[in-house]
Amino acid sequence: MELSDKTARQMFAELQATPGRARYRLGKKPALINVDLQNAYTRPEEFSTAYEGDPKQFPSINALAAAMRAVGAPVIWSYVAFLPSGIDCGAFGSRDDTPDSQQNIGPGSRRAALDDRLEIDHAYDVIIQKRMPSVFHETHLQSLLTWHGCDSVIVTGGSTSGCVRATAVDALSRGYLVCVPIECVADRHESPHFANLYDMEVKYAAVEPVETLLTRFARGGD
Repeated sequence: MELSDKTARQMFAELQATPGRARYRLGKKPALINVDLQNAYTRPEEFSTAYEGDPKQFPSINALAAAMRAVGAPVIWSYVAFLPSGIDCGAFGSRDDTPDSQQNIGPGSRRAALDDRLEIDHAYDVIIQKRMPSVFHETHLQSLLTWHGCDSVIVTGGSTSGCVRATAVDALSRGYLVCVPIECVADRHESPHFANLYDMEVKYAAVEPVETLLTRFARGGD
């Protein structure tokens, strides 16, 4: 194992400047998967489990969602929530039991609600309740992407090191090309954030500025 005094932020910046190998590309028919942009993780002024993202995160995600709708591509929002008993959380909720614990996010609660800064088209967009890190796990996401003929996914949301990464790895494992727009994902601390952006760029996904994607869609997706 190579040793280094560089920070994760520095390593990611160097990788972006000098990739060293061909990057993944986005396919011809992508879907947008927005992971767990719910108040429990986006409202630090209300909840201890939440964290601040890039100031551009919400405007960028809204712009991506609008661009995807304009070309008839699926726009998917996930949130995590569990039964009042928490029994459906399984091992994921076995470490503690406090008001802030994972298994105590109930459907219809303020913690489960998607952030109202998001521009969601409830007549078009698909909202998926999930229980495990990956949006693919025991949901109908796979069949939805198959029906729409999608060959790739754009993954936004949080956390970078948790549910975003899990969804990205699952997507690649199912044969989808993956893109993670840098400004559109967030984590509790910059070290896991940049370490996982680095790792996804090396192994699983195209990790690139959101403006690159928005420019592509403005040109008609080519």
